Amino acid sequence: MIVRSDGRPTYNFISPVDDIMDEITHVIRGEDHVSNTPTQINILRALGADLPVYAHVPNINGEDGRKLSKRRNAVALDDFRNEGYYPAALFNFLALLGWSFDDKTTIMSRSELIDRFSLDRVVKSPATFDYEKLDWMNGVYLRDLQPDEYAHDLIRWLHEQNIDWPENRVYATVPLVQEKLEKFSQYPDYVRFLFEEVEPPEGLDGRLLAAARERLEATEPWEASRIEDGLRALAEELGEKPRQAFQPIRLAVTGSKVSPGLFESLELLGRDESLARLSAAGAAWAA
Repeated sequence: MIVRSDGRPTYNFISPVDDIMDEITHVIRGEDHVSNTPTQINILRALGADLPVYAHVPNINGEDGRKLSKRRNAVALDDFRNEGYYPAALFNFLALLGWSFDDKTTIMSRSELIDRFSLDRVVKSPATFDYEKLDWMNGVYLRDLQPDEYAHDLIRWLHEQNIDWPENRVYATVPLVQEKLEKFSQYPDYVRFLFEEVEPPEGLDGRLLAAARERLEATEPWEASRIEDGLRALAEELGEKPRQAFQPIRLAVTGSKVSPGLFESLELLGRDESLARLSAAGAAWAA
């Protein structure tokens, strides 16, 4: 069959013709195309065309050991964009699936990858799409950005996700998050308390929260270093270890056990909102 019932030519006939028209010199594709290569070579010879160089590389498997599939795996570029992966990191990661420059170099720029790539270092066994490695690599790239560049790309990603948070506050969070996050999709839950109301858990130590509120109310100026000094002094006065004393405060203010640095978070949240949340959490305990 040369043409389908709807008039479209079949792959094995149209692909080599496309290669001729586009002056393709190298055809590099998955090993599942080995079987149709002889047919395409014969078509090219019949048309009097020069043969390109053919190379077939191993397929990419998912973490389940099966061939990566759009039916089972997130493989569309939009999926990775929505997860907040940095383009250069994804490019770097994809280049290393089934190929390596040496046994120790992992992070490479686009130009370095282009200069260093050679088919003779493509491995024969299937590569595994390792999301844990991708997340790690993405974090390396994000941490290497200049703060203004990081903020610009983060805000653009937030807009793509229809998250309309004040840009000046997003910029202010960059020092708190850049070293912590591996991809932008982790950002909203990590800092949501700075942009939206929180619901602290029940059972917090109301007496400690009241004491913390009193200490913080007298803190001047409202800066992370002064906030830290006051809360550490309070923990010592109460005979509490700092970690134990700070956890109820963190939960009351952020609603989560996992958040950016407590003192920096309180500074950025502001005096009035911080005190209000401590009061609300303390009142819930008293009730």
